[in-house]
Amino acid sequence: MIQVENLVGGEFIVTAECFDDISPLDNSIVAQIPRTKNVDNAVLAATQAQPSWGGLDMDERCDWLDKIADILEKNIEEVARLESLDTGKPHHVAMGVDANRSVNNFRFFANFGRSIKSETFEMEDATNYVLRKPVGVVGLISPWNLPLYLLSWKIAPALLMGNTVIAKPSEITPLTAHYLGKLCTEIGLPNGVLNIVNGYGPEVGQAIVEHTGIKAISFTGGTATGKIVAATAAPMFKKLSLELGGKNATIVMEDADLDIAVPGVVRASFLNSGQICLCGSRVLIHSSIYDDFMSRYLEELNELEIGPVINVEHRNKVMSYIELAKKEGGQILAGGNVLDKPGAWIEPTVIAGLSHTSRTATEEIFGPVVTIHKFENDAEAIEMANCTNYGLAGSVWSKSKGREIAEQIDSGMVWVNTWLHRDLRVPFGGIKDSGVGREGGMWSVGFFSEAINICVMED
Repeated sequence: MIQVENLVGGEFIVTAECFDDISPLDNSIVAQIPRTKNVDNAVLAATQAQPSWGGLDMDERCDWLDKIADILEKNIEEVARLESLDTGKPHHVAMGVDANRSVNNFRFFANFGRSIKSETFEMEDATNYVLRKPVGVVGLISPWNLPLYLLSWKIAPALLMGNTVIAKPSEITPLTAHYLGKLCTEIGLPNGVLNIVNGYGPEVGQAIVEHTGIKAISFTGGTATGKIVAATAAPMFKKLSLELGGKNATIVMEDADLDIAVPGVVRASFLNSGQICLCGSRVLIHSSIYDDFMSRYLEELNELEIGPVINVEHRNKVMSYIELAKKEGGQILAGGNVLDKPGAWIEPTVIAGLSHTSRTATEEIFGPVVTIHKFENDAEAIEMANCTNYGLAGSVWSKSKGREIAEQIDSGMVWVNTWLHRDLRVPFGGIKDSGVGREGGMWSVGFFSEAINICVMED
């Protein structure tokens, strides 16, 4: 049994009231989590630490990010073990996606920070100097599906730009954030620079969003919760970045290389049991290759190893959509059942025969469920891809016109002949109901800093 603790001002604290952390692998209780309801002490610690942290040279803060990357890399097996325990994902996924990419996030922003050039703009009679000052204390709220991966994606650039942090991991998956806090104290990260508070979203999450001492909020999670975050933060004029839900289209054109497309589309469909906001949960296939593609797709699916979904409650939600699909006229080509074992296990499920405008095909399920749709031409594929309220990501599989099709998809990110291939310099985020703002590279630098212009008139 692990006792998760809050990290506040360099001290580990447990609240009087705690609740259970339940593993989806077998419904066992693996940890006790503090039920935090206010963040006043954390904000005070972060506020006191910010001037000295923000006063460090950029290179000094980059060195600290490298130290965090080093200690994570040294303990990467434990990071992966904890992530598997907390989320149920197979070890190779926890290692390859979560643990490795968490290290990479800190390493990337350390190197990126050293490459940032000062900005000046010359006029005939004056010079403009652009300074980037810290925002101050920032609130970072991350989801349960990629716990440390997505939290480190926020912490690294926030610290790089001289901010101090109040981080809230998901109450469902707090173990790796707690472990990160332990490692950061081990390497001597100054007290109050990184504070981690645990608890329920409507309690401690809301306390973070509405606290007047927190000047920016970066939130990744569901669209419904994102609306609450925006409604609270926007009238307070906080900086706001929202990376929300997705219902992403995977488009397989008639000239796709099926040797690449089939395994790529299966991975995009079901990695992390479909619980990645970037997963391609709508697979659109040109009618001329439909039978060949589906035969190979279902064969590839038989070799796939996935873990459970995050908990029994979420499993019930996913199963309700499978039942809805049947009512809407869907044909279950694979899966569709709960596995008879402890935990929150569902078979990977493939559904054909639905309208592309059906609820099952347009509402976010966030589980191991994909819908399959035929199209006849480019225009129909584009119309089907763009028919939802979401616009986060997508992929196009084609030998000759992938980029042409991708440019017509209403999404913040589109891959061509690949999926989840990430360059951390590029903008990450969605449009429509999938979010507001971008992070990554200079977009993260911009969000986690205030750009100040100083105009100096020449003598």
